[in-house]
Amino acid sequence: MPRRKAADRTGQVKTRSRSGCQECRASRVRCDTKKPVCTRCAEKGLPCSTNLVLKWESEFVSRGMAFGRAGVWSKSRTDESSPSGSSASSPAFSLDDMRQWCTLPSIHPWAFINSGMATFDNPDQIDIALNEQLAVVPFINRHTMIAGEASDRPAFNICSIRNIGGLATVLSPGPAHGPSLFPGISSIGHTELFDYYLQQVCPRATASSTMSSPFASVILPFSVSASPTLFKAIQSLAACHWARQDPNYSTLGLRLKSETLRDLRRRLSYEGSVTCSNDPEVLLIMMMLCLYEILDKCDEHWTIHLKGAKDLIRLRRQQVDAVSDPVTTFAEHFFAFQDVMGRTACGEAVLFGSDYWKTDDKHIDLWMGCSPELVAILSSITELSRARRELQSGNSSTLFSVRAASLEYQLEHLVQEVGDGDDDILVSVAEAKRLAALLYLHCALYGASPTTPLVIDFVYKILHLVSDLLERESMASVMWPVFVAAVELDPSRDELWSGPDGQPVSGRAIVLQALAAMADSTISNIARTRAVIIQAWQGRDQDLLKAPHMEMNDWETYVAPISTSMSLA
Repeated sequence: MPRRKAADRTGQVKTRSRSGCQECRASRVRCDTKKPVCTRCAEKGLPCSTNLVLKWESEFVSRGMAFGRAGVWSKSRTDESSPSGSSASSPAFSLDDMRQWCTLPSIHPWAFINSGMATFDNPDQIDIALNEQLAVVPFINRHTMIAGEASDRPAFNICSIRNIGGLATVLSPGPAHGPSLFPGISSIGHTELFDYYLQQVCPRATASSTMSSPFASVILPFSVSASPTLFKAIQSLAACHWARQDPNYSTLGLRLKSETLRDLRRRLSYEGSVTCSNDPEVLLIMMMLCLYEILDKCDEHWTIHLKGAKDLIRLRRQQVDAVSDPVTTFAEHFFAFQDVMGRTACGEAVLFGSDYWKTDDKHIDLWMGCSPELVAILSSITELSRARRELQSGNSSTLFSVRAASLEYQLEHLVQEVGDGDDDILVSVAEAKRLAALLYLHCALYGASPTTPLVIDFVYKILHLVSDLLERESMASVMWPVFVAAVELDPSRDELWSGPDGQPVSGRAIVLQALAAMADSTISNIARTRAVIIQAWQGRDQDLLKAPHMEMNDWETYVAPISTSMSLA
């Protein structure tokens, strides 16, 4: 019987459903799309799934199969354009003739800042663990700690030449074998930790490559006659820093820190605060514990030691017969500098005011990387920024403007001097901090934002100096200028200049590279700093299309709320 024509057919024409399940489509059977299981799958006990299946053109091409309907058939039996009238098996046109491939840009790990629900639900909370997982792998070679095979004492790699404690010590590459530099501490155990402190921690505490670190030149002579508690504190700090490369030292460092805390509490209880305030060793022990907490988590625990040291220093200064010595002076400057630099971010009340600094001392401190005069100005800027929020009358506003202009003038004409010798790296670090201080002043006092032309210029200069220090592989003591420039970087002006290859240089890329380098070359907590910077970037990116906040200035909006208990020294 001849087949019916389409016009003679009665009833609905059955067609294949586009939403049929996978089993019916694989068997080329019409699916009734009944939910949750179609009739056929229910009768046969088959898994009924309607998941979307993606098909890739490259896979079909590799198998010699046509992908979809593109250029594989034609409705006409003959190709009218063909002079011979033969059947046309090739398409009238090819998609390859219309396709234009674009060159993909190079995608680097720092090209995207990942956000999650926590970024929007809790914008003031920092997830350090998540940022550590998404951290950029350092572009410089990390000097991995090597466990000694021929000796019971672990060895470590050393990679520079530094002047430690006045002794010219050549730190050549390779494991360090040999007797301890301080044989007298062998009774305490773990003498390799004290050697690690001397050879790895001390050189990372100064930006100078020609002058001795004060963590060695000041502390070492005093340690000759110190109690075992100080050696335990030093060893705990060394173990905490070493745990970055070898996690096995984490437990040892925690145990030594606990023993140090126990001995310190016992000493404060038996001798009293007044007696302990006159003993420089107590301040040194608290300084090592403070650094341990900064390296470990950099949370509010390090500020506990800061406040305790502040009370002891206050008691010592109240005594008429108090005598300053190099160890006490260094410890006081350590705590005061930590307080001033950390509170520039959060804007809280300053514990160590400007009276701890000589306003006319232009000599660059080896550990601070700037002059005490600059630190005194920074302390005054932070105090003035707090006073700005409480301005009421016109007279107060006038006095505020006069003080702000005076601080700006001091920074613009500040000259920081290097002591003996010529250390251009130390000079670059000090200049980066001076520029960062000017940038901080304009943001905290004048309400400048990343789009302000003056801020753009300062960020460019600071990151240019940081880029130069990156090339010279010297990133000690530049945490604060990197932080200030990073949080005030304009997201719409991220390309700062052109590199040697003509490609634009990303400001955020420089910041993340600098942080990665500092993770290996400093004794600071880079994870916390990087997390705060990324959170500030996320906040700015989300607010690009929003109206600016009028209640608070830019620094108080994006930086201060997420910067509590930071260490930027």
